[in-house]
Amino acid sequence: MYPINLNYKMPAEWFEHTRTFIAWPVQASMCYPEDFEAVCLGYAEIIEAIAEFEPVTVVMNPVDADESDPLLARLFRNDRIECLTIKHDDAWLRDNGPTFLVDDQGEVAGVNWHFNAWGGKYAQWDLDNLVAPQILQAVGLKRFDAPLVMEGGSLHVDGEGTLLTTEECLLNPNRNPELTREQIEAELKKFLNIRKVVWLKKGLDGDETDGHVDNIACFAGPGKILIQVCDDPEDENYAITLENLKILGRETDALGRKFEIISIQQPPKLFDKDTRLTLSYLNFYFVNGGIILPIFGGNAGGTDQLAGQALAKLFPERRIRTVNGMAIIREGGNVHCTTQQMPAG
Repeated sequence: MYPINLNYKMPAEWFEHTRTFIAWPVQASMCYPEDFEAVCLGYAEIIEAIAEFEPVTVVMNPVDADESDPLLARLFRNDRIECLTIKHDDAWLRDNGPTFLVDDQGEVAGVNWHFNAWGGKYAQWDLDNLVAPQILQAVGLKRFDAPLVMEGGSLHVDGEGTLLTTEECLLNPNRNPELTREQIEAELKKFLNIRKVVWLKKGLDGDETDGHVDNIACFAGPGKILIQVCDDPEDENYAITLENLKILGRETDALGRKFEIISIQQPPKLFDKDTRLTLSYLNFYFVNGGIILPIFGGNAGGTDQLAGQALAKLFPERRIRTVNGMAIIREGGNVHCTTQQMPAG
């Protein structure tokens, strides 16, 4: 029995949340373990920002759940922040956590995908692959085990039958090499109760996730898509975003509506040594009554301001809460990558 047979579906991210799940960093798995304290401070900033709007459950390795640590003691003094001890290898819960569903009676359940560390890039991932079922067990929710390697950051839904993703990620042979595009679509329809998949070509240049859609485009509402754009023809993102804009310009959603497309200017190109950092304003996160928006400062001050203004205009009923987007970006992701929403039933 699949979720679609029981009328479960994945709601859009802007629907009301019961809480947010976020995992605590693991120093041994970090790209830059010497930055551990700074990265923890960045996570704490995100957690406290979310807690201004809704409860937060912090998934921690048992060995790290030491409330005598001043930073953790400060976090857990907040009655909206709680600890859930689950062993894990890495801290990107968007990708290894469950994808939550709601049925037409308001019952919440979750999909447990297979996780292979973004195509086997980072050993080891055995513990991460077991995180989603443990979260679902902890909150007492029905679990649907899907036969797909899938990450939450690789898809967005509009709550009305449309899913947005990239070919670069979902069709990558390091994920589900035995499945065709049509077979992957069929599984997504069964487990998320969507009716149409809109396929962009690529994600942002330098994105080590193989082009997660949550860095380049997202739904802003039914029939509305936000996309991060680049105006510099010398930048690799220029051709990438032009192609994606052409695709969206000729596509419709599951209900046959043409998309209204809203552009947000990308931050200036930034490198860490020889590695391009994947700076994205679209790695923001919806919370109840607000949006948590990463901003980057420095040369990005102008685009930071434009992004905040664009989101404030688009979502006048939500408070735009900014956080330091540079705090964790060297580790490969940002606010949306760290979080997983549990919808209200």
